Amino acid sequence: MNKRSWTILAVALALVGSTSALLGYWKGNQKLGAPGLKVVSEPVFDPDGKVVATNSAYLPAQVLDYASEPLPVTPLELGWLPKDTTYGRRLYKAPDGFQVMASVVLMGTDRTSIHKPEYCLTGQGWQIERKDETSVRIEKPVPYDLPVMKFTALGVRETQGGQKARTKGVYVFWFVAENALTARHGQRMRWMARDLILTGKLQRWAYVSYFAVCPPGQEEAAFQRMKQLIAAAVPEFQLAAGEPALKSVSGSGEPRIP
Repeated sequence: MNKRSWTILAVALALVGSTSALLGYWKGNQKLGAPGLKVVSEPVFDPDGKVVATNSAYLPAQVLDYASEPLPVTPLELGWLPKDTTYGRRLYKAPDGFQVMASVVLMGTDRTSIHKPEYCLTGQGWQIERKDETSVRIEKPVPYDLPVMKFTALGVRETQGGQKARTKGVYVFWFVAENALTARHGQRMRWMARDLILTGKLQRWAYVSYFAVCPPGQEEAAFQRMKQLIAAAVPEFQLAAGEPALKSVSGSGEPRIP
């Protein structure tokens, strides 16, 4: 090996070593930020009714004319996600039978609690047909536009007669941390890395989602009903809120609360 090769190897090893040392320092000295939503002392159950956690992310039981019931956390989530993950999950039911599932996944010290939203749908057999970035108007505690992502998906379900029928799913989600809101997974990751480097604080992000199933052609009607539900529910459980007239982060096109 010539002198130039030894020099390159030495530099590479130095970079690897310094990076490992820096990551180790961050892990040992990082502070965990506060969540951007309410956490309450209410148990979370698995499908067998066993208590798997004593705290949960709060979701209101009654919203508008929707009644609700808590839903269990799946064994797959409990097996794969970090043990310090906090969950919240409810099924909302309107008097006419329209249903929306609301879910919250709140990370602890392990950032792998939250993954790309695409995995949630495709892992359950849904085919994502369209992705739209939009917003939901929230009136409390101040008027602001909540940034959300809307996925429209195609699924195939079996009817009572055993036949296959096409159905549609509308999936609406966003991410929230202390003083931060975004609809973009990539933006959330960049903000988390930036804050960790600059302040030593690991933002405690939550992934909030709402999902409804509807017949083909009824996607927009379902979304409008979901927007009404979200607009009424968010002030009850979310602590972070956008500014009036939402000032955007320079170059990002997304709101962040100073």
